[in-house]
Amino acid sequence: MKHLSILGSTGSVGENTLRVIRIHPERFSVKALAVKKNTAKLYDQAVEFRPKVVCIYDAQAAQKAAPKFKRLKIRVVTGDEGLAEVATLPGVQEVICAMVGAAGLKPIFAAVQAKKTVAIANKEPLVMAGKLLLDAAEKAGVAVLPIDSEHSALWQCLEKHDPAFVKRLIITSSGGPFRNMKGSLARITPAQALNHPKWKMGPKITIDSATMMNKGLEVIEAANLFRVPAGKIEVLVHPEAIVHALVEFVDGSHLAHLGVTDMRLPIQYALSYPGRLEDHLPRLDLTQLASLRFEKPDRERFPCLDLGYTASKIGGTMPAVLNAANEVAVEAFLSGRIGFLEIPKTLEKTMRSHRLIYKPVLADIFAADAWARETAEELL
Repeated sequence: MKHLSILGSTGSVGENTLRVIRIHPERFSVKALAVKKNTAKLYDQAVEFRPKVVCIYDAQAAQKAAPKFKRLKIRVVTGDEGLAEVATLPGVQEVICAMVGAAGLKPIFAAVQAKKTVAIANKEPLVMAGKLLLDAAEKAGVAVLPIDSEHSALWQCLEKHDPAFVKRLIITSSGGPFRNMKGSLARITPAQALNHPKWKMGPKITIDSATMMNKGLEVIEAANLFRVPAGKIEVLVHPEAIVHALVEFVDGSHLAHLGVTDMRLPIQYALSYPGRLEDHLPRLDLTQLASLRFEKPDRERFPCLDLGYTASKIGGTMPAVLNAANEVAVEAFLSGRIGFLEIPKTLEKTMRSHRLIYKPVLADIFAADAWARETAEELL
């Protein structure tokens, strides 16, 4: 029996994690859940899984909801201290990190220092402070496992292979909603950008897919997670979204990870590692595949991808600056304050005006994040 804490249990990754646990109650138990303020959904989860503790980050929401959880004999904690308690709860072996935003950084570091395995779905920890996190995990002797589908695929392809024999890492992209669009992207509306041709996601990640910033951030994640330079990572557009990643070795051979697009697959592998579980998930039927296409992305039309490479190569506090400025710019686009093409321009201007710290500590990362948000807002 593996005991788990889930940060961000009411989001899509959190809910899919609970779906996996529901199928394997003999293998996993939920000891703690954490959310920002969705107390209604959290309560339903608590009734079913009966954790010992829940964290409601928003203090006002926590105060209002506490009596309901008290009747279930579940303790309610709140704020940064509450997140840290959930992440370091005695008896928990693995912490699932799916809480979006910089608020998730501190509890992840706390979990690592408490010698918990961490499985990471949200981008911020590995983008903003990936090197610091991996160094801390190595020092504590614990694993950092990726849940993001592309990075889980790379992890599975790389496992037990000598890094000296790896020539290149390849992550794939569906291409987003504007892959085949002709003409200028200047008049793209939020409604058009949110209309992803393949899957439904939250608004922020959907806009990142439309600008290809999601792949720029994934390059930074992969570089930090697998300790390779960004120049050894390539992004290919793969419209079928069946091959999630490939590894090319120095002899020219490739290993590819194929699977249906379902977040439960990488979540389940992170939970069951180093084993694998049989499940009732959708199966990939190779006979139904008409083709597998791969294309180079149009880096001129989608400059956010190159900004990800640039931030990774510069290192230090620059990835945190890129991530924060992007959050501000995406929100401004969604609210109609700026046009689609202003997103990469805002990011580039923010990066150019940043005074880099080459070897940051965690406090420097948070300071760079705050500075970038303020600077991007001023530019807008």
